Amino acid sequence: MNATDMRSDLAEAVRSIPDYPKPGIIFRDITTLLGDARAFRRAVDELVQPFAGAKIDKVAGIEARGFILGGAVAHQVSAGFVPIRKKGKLPHKRVSMTYALEYGEDEIEMHADALIKGEKVVLVDDLVATGGTAEAAIKLLRQLGAEVLAACFVIDLPDLGGAAKLRGLGVPVRTLVTFAGH
Repeated sequence: MNATDMRSDLAEAVRSIPDYPKPGIIFRDITTLLGDARAFRRAVDELVQPFAGAKIDKVAGIEARGFILGGAVAHQVSAGFVPIRKKGKLPHKRVSMTYALEYGEDEIEMHADALIKGEKVVLVDDLVATGGTAEAAIKLLRQLGAEVLAACFVIDLPDLGGAAKLRGLGVPVRTLVTFAGH
C-alpha cells in the first residue's frame, strides 16, 4: 500500500462531527480509528516509522487521546511513557507550563521526576490544530532537560498553523492525515 492509500484509509477511519463543540467547527473524532484494529495498528506503525532503530528513551503523551496513542507508540519503540496532564491531576511533585487559549489560559503538568536530563523524547497526541498545547508540552519537556526528537500526530489541521509553529521551535513534526478548516 502506498502512502496516499494509507492516508486515505486513516482519514476514512476518522469520524467528522459538524458543529461540535460549537457551530462552525468540525470535530475530528479518532475513537472510530481506535476502534478499528487495522487502522489503529497502521496509525501506530506509521507514527513510529521514521524512528525505527533510533534511541528513544521516553514517549510523552498529552491528555487524553495522546495517552492512548502514546502508550502504544512507547510499547512499539520499547520506551517509557510520560503522561502530560491538565493541572491538578498528578499526585506527586510536578512541573507546569501555562499556555494561552482563545479566551484565557490553561496549564499542563508532568511529574518532576518523569525524565532524566538528556533523555530523548517523542511527543504524541491525536491532533495538532493551533499547536498551543503541544508547544507548552515541548517547553515543559525541555524545562526538564529532554531532547525532543519529534512531535507526532495522527491529524493535522494545517489551516490553523500548529505544525508550523512547532517546526519553528526546531521540532520535526510527523502527521498522518490532514483536514482543511478548523
